[in-house]
Amino acid sequence: MTLTFDQVDAFTEEPFAGNPAAVVVVSEWPDDSWMQAVATEMNLSETAFVLPRGGGEHGLRWFTPAVEVALCGHATLASAAVLWRRGSAEETLVFHSRSGPLRCWRRDGWIEMDFPATPPVECEPPAGLDEALGVEPRWLGRSRFDVVVEVADEAAVRAARPDFQRLAEVEARGVMLTALAAPGSPHDFVSRFFAPRAGVAEDPVTGSAHCCLAPFWAERLGRRELLGRQLSQRGGVVRVRVEGDRVVLGGRAAHVASGELLVPPRAPAAS
Repeated sequence: MTLTFDQVDAFTEEPFAGNPAAVVVVSEWPDDSWMQAVATEMNLSETAFVLPRGGGEHGLRWFTPAVEVALCGHATLASAAVLWRRGSAEETLVFHSRSGPLRCWRRDGWIEMDFPATPPVECEPPAGLDEALGVEPRWLGRSRFDVVVEVADEAAVRAARPDFQRLAEVEARGVMLTALAAPGSPHDFVSRFFAPRAGVAEDPVTGSAHCCLAPFWAERLGRRELLGRQLSQRGGVVRVRVEGDRVVLGGRAAHVASGELLVPPRAPAAS
């Protein structure tokens, strides 16, 4: 018995850029241990498992190579892209997740996603953060999941060289660095995201981090629609729009590969 999986690069138009995610569509939830084993084998920042419920409604769960996570933007975008590529006729897809219902639709060649905003609150640095990051914070706070550190400029974000072993000891899902984009850039702000505690040293492009970065920069810049660039080696672009306590994340997707997973007898049949 087999299940088909797809690999999609999210928040990019070009293959081999953005953030790769594997998407597995199932007919019933497999064992948690099997889903975690698949995600570990895939060794991507996230592997998504999608359970269709009919009428454009789906269950959705995300796993890093090490743990299940409560919110993931790029693998949600990848899941929507896969369902539409497989022929879904629904204009809006609704994913039911640990972070509540997440809606996805298409506009102007982009996939847009309705996510909960997670604005940061200023705080003292968590123990060990300064030594692990080695940067000079301009502002520091916490969102629902992560620590956010604003630094002086785009050059400081690019130059950061964290100690990942120390960073894994910081009590947070991840740590993001951010700054205004350089003068003349088409982007409004830049960022990087580190999550060694969740098994991902540096995430290529982090949709859920932009649920924090969007309200953070919207307040400072006085605009609710912004364009962010994540400065990982692969790089990617996230379009954001703040709507009250929600953030609309926009991105593009490039389908890279499809394949088959051999399924043990206790796992579900393909949908």
